[in-house]
Amino acid sequence: MTPARLRGLVAGLCLAGLPAFGIPSAMADDLRTALTSAYNTNPDLQAARAQLRAIDENVPLTRAQALPSLSGSVNYNEYVDKGGSSFSTSYPDRVLGVNATAGLPLYRGGAVKNGLRAAETRVEAGRASLRGTESSVFTSSVGAYMDVIRDAAIVGLQKNNVQVLEVNLQATSDRFEIGDVTRTDVAQSRSRLALARAGLRSAEANLVASREAYVRIIGHAPGTLENPPALAGMPATVDDAVDYALDNNPDLQAAHEASKAAGFDVKVAGASRLPTVSASATSSSTNYLSSFNPGIPNSSRNMVAGVTASIPLFQGGAPAARVRQAQASQSVTLEQEIGTERAVIATVRSAWSAWLAAKEVIALNQTAVDAAALSLEGVRAENTVGNRTILNILDAEQELLNAQVQLVTAQRNEYVAGFALLSAMGRAQAKDLGLDGGALYDPVANYERVHHRIWDWDSDPTPVARSTPTVDTPAQDATIPDQPLP
Repeated sequence: MTPARLRGLVAGLCLAGLPAFGIPSAMADDLRTALTSAYNTNPDLQAARAQLRAIDENVPLTRAQALPSLSGSVNYNEYVDKGGSSFSTSYPDRVLGVNATAGLPLYRGGAVKNGLRAAETRVEAGRASLRGTESSVFTSSVGAYMDVIRDAAIVGLQKNNVQVLEVNLQATSDRFEIGDVTRTDVAQSRSRLALARAGLRSAEANLVASREAYVRIIGHAPGTLENPPALAGMPATVDDAVDYALDNNPDLQAAHEASKAAGFDVKVAGASRLPTVSASATSSSTNYLSSFNPGIPNSSRNMVAGVTASIPLFQGGAPAARVRQAQASQSVTLEQEIGTERAVIATVRSAWSAWLAAKEVIALNQTAVDAAALSLEGVRAENTVGNRTILNILDAEQELLNAQVQLVTAQRNEYVAGFALLSAMGRAQAKDLGLDGGALYDPVANYERVHHRIWDWDSDPTPVARSTPTVDTPAQDATIPDQPLP
């Protein structure tokens, strides 16, 4: 292969940025489109939203304990056998009874008030958990997006390497025919070509796996993926990143709200030791349906209203046990909050280190690619005058390929680590990413819709899945457009 042809190949393969391997196509995705698709169709995210809607319902459930209640009953009885005694005429033949009872809790020892506070606090914790799920899904989406780009680039590199080695083998075979090289040189060329083809098959398998992961997370098959935008809002120092994360990481916020809610649970448990007061009213009506003796009234009604105060004097230690249990549960949440804080700090610092390291590795690998390309050109030139062997050329080609693969991998790692850092800081949520495709999901809207609903028959429609299945998505392959040698 001539030096000019080699320079053309190297220029086609060396990366100034990851998408240098992107092939123009009528079907292309950008990162924002992929994230929008995941936001709208990912089942983990849809499940987290449904879970928050379930948590919202704890507020009306708790509030219902302080609202009036009304119940009624109707009973009808036939006296089928009066016993045949002399008193049988004092019994009616049939009785219809109607009863209505209304109750109103007046004082529950603070159980309802603190229960509401706990429920509302858990709603806040649920919203923070939802934001954490968003960050996790987006981080996975970015990883899947960049994995496809990386593996497609590696397949392109491996395909071009196979093409180069095929040209080398043909050239070496031609030179062997004229006695310019030995049979050993041909065998070495053939061996490297076989290894290159094996490497290509492995790279194609990795690309298929990455594309299938993309389908699983994003919800559709990847087209030709475009260059991801530069990451904005990266911190200046690791301490800045940690400080921001301690104030904004959604998982840490959720753990903090869970601790607050557990504190209200302790007060709810303590309320079982306090008096309760309730008001009630009962109205009843009895009708003998003209089955009584003549001259005896055949119907009656009455109404009773009153207030009941209940003062617990001894409950076998149950209230104290409930309080201690709630306190232990609060201790659990307090420890979990510290554990989450530790995890957030460690994650931020690790992501920061990985991000910086990847940036440095990119620069070093770019230097290695440039040097390997120059070295290969020199080795080929020296081979033409007999100063280098075919094995030297094969080694130089392998070094260039290795450097290019490492550069592609480092560029993927740098972007993914940077996004993971933003995610750990709490800056990778839907509101931070400027997604297209309609209004963002509003977790407050459902809470406002349900928290004051008191009608017993006010149900929602039957649930349906909102995420999109991928059963009809074709199996992915490792096909990429051919990149012929220049």
